[in-house]
Amino acid sequence: MSEGGCYLDTVGEVRRGEIVGFRVLLPDGDWLYLEGEVRHHTAGLGFGVQFVDLDEGQERKIELVIRIAEETGGATAAHLVEE
Repeated sequence: MSEGGCYLDTVGEVRRGEIVGFRVLLPDGDWLYLEGEVRHHTAGLGFGVQFVDLDEGQERKIELVIRIAEETGGATAAHLVEE
């Protein structure tokens, strides 16, 4: 995950340019809903998205997830759930 997007490790089928919505389970148990445009995909493995239309609250929570991952040496800070 980065401030601009993330990779979703999933077997879900998508098309480049498609907008997908997904939820991120945060370390505190809260959920963060995000939407992103599919930028690339590998069938059966996953796809990368570029976030779209983030508000300030979403940006702050993404920064928190990244900071926690950095502090824990890359350990999983959040879980992504495709919708």
